[in-house]
Amino acid sequence: MKHILFFILFFAAVTVSAQTEFGTKFKPIPAPKFSAKKKTPIPQVKDPQAETTDIPSIKTPNVFDNTSITPKSQLQVGAEKSNFSMAPKNDFANPGDQYVPKMEKDLDKALKDVGLKEDRGILVRKNIDFGEFTTKSEYFVVRYRDFIVVDGDMVKVSQNFKVIQGGLEMGGSFREFRITLPLGINRIEFEALNTGTSGGNTAEFQIFDSEGKLIDRYFWDNLDAGYKGTLTVVRVAK
Repeated sequence: MKHILFFILFFAAVTVSAQTEFGTKFKPIPAPKFSAKKKTPIPQVKDPQAETTDIPSIKTPNVFDNTSITPKSQLQVGAEKSNFSMAPKNDFANPGDQYVPKMEKDLDKALKDVGLKEDRGILVRKNIDFGEFTTKSEYFVVRYRDFIVVDGDMVKVSQNFKVIQGGLEMGGSFREFRITLPLGINRIEFEALNTGTSGGNTAEFQIFDSEGKLIDRYFWDNLDAGYKGTLTVVRVAK
């Protein structure tokens, strides 16, 4: 029992001594000090309109309204049509060339109207009556020519159904022949034998009496081969 009690006291003494020594040597580590950072205050944006009305407000540009950035579509009502074409163009062409066909057509018609060009259109397929008149002249002088284009037109002349000129070639200048007129009715026929290379048969005839007086002149234009112009002359005695 004595031994137990001694042991307890000894243990208690050792414990107290240890605590005293540890307490004198131990220095606690102070906790770190954290200083709170001050927040920077957010500057207040003043409304420019509140200070002055002279400064215009800034408007954010709309890129869809800026044609330099986004060109407007040409597919709009009322928009001008594009000049784009797949047809080849000659930048060096004469602008007046587009009017040439119409001018040539008008010139062609004008030349035909005044008898300077033949018509290669529909051939005239009908006989022509040159008329009838009375004369005391014993003969007529007939002058003939192609009054448009010399292209090989040929004409046959008959008097009272008898051929007196078998094949007159229509040239560019006048040629002539004489027809003797017996008393009474003389039926003189001028027949187109062919059509020239430029179109139908074209011919002009001028009739003069024995005194050189022009009786009349006749012509046909674009006449088909086989058709005639007939002149009836009644010769009476002087």
